[in-house]
Order: sequence, then C-alpha cells, then structure tokens
Amino acid sequence: MKLTEKDFDQAVQRAIDRIPAEIREHLENVSITVQKRASREMLKELGMTPDDPPLGLYEGASLPERSILEPPLYPDTIFIFQEPLEQMCRTREELEREIEITVVHEIAHFFGIDDERLAELGYD
Repeated sequence: MKLTEKDFDQAVQRAIDRIPAEIREHLENVSITVQKRASREMLKELGMTPDDPPLGLYEGASLPERSILEPPLYPDTIFIFQEPLEQMCRTREELEREIEITVVHEIAHFFGIDDERLAELGYD
C-alpha cells in the first residue's frame, strides 16, 4: 500500500475527524505531524530499530505530568510515520483504520493512558 503525501495527510485528517469532539478539543495545542519514518534519534530514544519501527510517537508532557507553575516550553507533538503504516497494510481501508488506531494511541499518551490500558480498550 502506498499513498502520495497528500493522500496520506488526508487519511490522517479523516482519522482525526472521527475522534469524538470532546477529545479533539484537548488537542488545540498539540501538533500532529506526518513523517516518512522515525529518525535515528527517535528510534534510539524508543529502544527500537529500523527493522521494527514505530507507527507513531507522542513527544511532550502528558496532561497528568503538567503543572500550572511550570508549563511546557514547547507544544506537544504527535508524529505519524507513513512508511511503516503503509508497509503493514494491503488496502486503503485497512491503512485508514491503522492510522486511526495510531492517532488514538498517541492521543491516549497525551492524556496519560499507558499501553496496558490501551490494550484493555482494544487499541493494541
């Protein structure tokens, strides 16, 4: 499965649009960025290799970690990695579903929800 950058960006936007408004409203100051793949620095930070790349990454301070006295210096960012998502999918429908799961997964990290709880909710 391979999409143009524009088509992939549109698929990401459709995934974001499907997220309930009460969750989306908390994303005002969160940047959602599409990259082809994770950088070497990101892989190293995550303890991953190019052979087993992440589909997405949340960088920033989760809501439970924030303090009114010490606000974050930079906006939070959710990275969505196009190539690994495309490589795991065979159809556009499957790709869009995986993008949605990845976006929800990274938004969950913003809210402070861990991987174990995500698995309980069916997002593993």
